Amino acid sequence: MGFNCGIVGLPNVGKSTLFNALTATAAAEAANFPFCTIEPNTGRVAVPDDRLDRIAAIAKSARVVPTQLDFVDIAGLVRGASKGEGLGNQFLANIREVDAVIHLVRCFEDHNVTHVEGGIDPIRDIETIETELMLADLESLEKREQALVKRARGNDKEAKQILEIVGRVLALLRDGRPARKTEVADDERRAFEILQLLTAKPVLYVCNVDEDSAAVGNEHSAAVAARAAGEGAGCVVISAAIEEEIAQLGSEEEKTEFLDSLGLEETGLARVIRAGYALLDLITFFTAGPKEARAWTVRRGAKAPRAAGVIHTDFARGFIRAETVAFDDFVACGGEQGARDAGRMRQEGKDYVVRDGDVLLFRFNV
Repeated sequence: MGFNCGIVGLPNVGKSTLFNALTATAAAEAANFPFCTIEPNTGRVAVPDDRLDRIAAIAKSARVVPTQLDFVDIAGLVRGASKGEGLGNQFLANIREVDAVIHLVRCFEDHNVTHVEGGIDPIRDIETIETELMLADLESLEKREQALVKRARGNDKEAKQILEIVGRVLALLRDGRPARKTEVADDERRAFEILQLLTAKPVLYVCNVDEDSAAVGNEHSAAVAARAAGEGAGCVVISAAIEEEIAQLGSEEEKTEFLDSLGLEETGLARVIRAGYALLDLITFFTAGPKEARAWTVRRGAKAPRAAGVIHTDFARGFIRAETVAFDDFVACGGEQGARDAGRMRQEGKDYVVRDGDVLLFRFNV
């Protein structure tokens, strides 16, 4: 099961630099000109989670395997992209394929790095991209609406439901608001997702600041944070240049010393990864034994058989039960056997909703 976040933004905001740091590679060329990223680069990164290391130490696991998240570096968008300007059509197709959007916003001044709009204004930049995405969604829905009307006249129940949702979304888009603001009931969720709307995707704003502002941000990032708060969106401040330097350091000790010298407790990348993970409404469960301690990912609300299926389809098909220990109990009791002896290990069936931090042992029969 793969989950991915697309890194989007105007040209020259630092997308490729951030991507390179995230994946600790030079896979994406970072250059001072628009469209240096043509084909979207994809990198898979480990999700930082101190709980996994603690579980592995208690279980005396020989191998530790973190859960992972994919990041996609998407070509820069420019004004008019919805009409095909720049690499607009390709940009829109690439973003349609991701699960969530990390909107990287330039919040640094640098006369050596050109800005396609002529000056630094992160709110304007955000609105440029949001407008292009809304225009693309508007055009897509207006085309689809005609076909849905014909099907609805033929008494097609599914078409009627989708058409009603399309009407609500179009009203929002025409009012200058993104599709994610649409109120969707649980029984409408599937129909809404079928529309594959660009502005329906959850968004995390990442402010790329200069090195001196990495710890506390600046006036530009503060403006973005205020906008994000008003939208109910997340916001993270980083310096992509610093993150790229850190990624090139050899040891954890060097990285820690470098962070300390800048007044930072952790890398901005760690915050971006965790925020991206939360943005997708994901949770982590663990399996642990002498051979391996491993973190696994499921969407919040997943039941035990679905979680079992993430490990192997046979686990889901032949699911009997899940032996479950909460992370805190696993640590407090010194591991699986201690939790079992203390009565903290539970036997859960098919209807059990997996919780973040559960340490699970699946029983199955195929």
